[in-house]
Amino acid sequence: QVQLIESGGGLVQTGDSLRLSCVASGLTFSSYSMGWFRQAPEKEREFVASVRWTGGNTYYADSVKGRFNISRDNAKNTVYLQMSKLKPEDTATYYCAASGTWPLLRTSYVGDWGQGTLITVSS
Repeated sequence: QVQLIESGGGLVQTGDSLRLSCVASGLTFSSYSMGWFRQAPEKEREFVASVRWTGGNTYYADSVKGRFNISRDNAKNTVYLQMSKLKPEDTATYYCAASGTWPLLRTSYVGDWGQGTLITVSS
C-alpha cells in the first residue's frame, strides 16, 4: 500500500518562504516521478512541479517558476518543495503525487496522492 505523507504547511505572510516535505512508503521510490499539485477553494487541482526519478529533470508551472524548487532524496524516500516569495494566490492545499510516468504534468498521470497540506498566505 502506497502512502505519501506531506508536512510543512501552515500560515505565512506574503514574501515568506516555506518547505514542504513528502515521505513515501510502499513503493520503489527511486523508480517513480514525484510531483506537487495544489488546489485552491472552488478551483480544480493544478500542477505545480515535478521531478524525475533520478532528480535530474524537473518541470514547473509558469506561476511558480523562479520561486519554487522541487528536489528529492531517494535515500530518504522524500520529495521536497522549497517555496519562496510566497503570494496570496499560492494559498491552497498542496498534494504530493507519485507517478510511473514522465513527464508528470497532469493529474491524470498521477497514480497515488498524499492527503494534502494546507498553505495559507496572508497579505
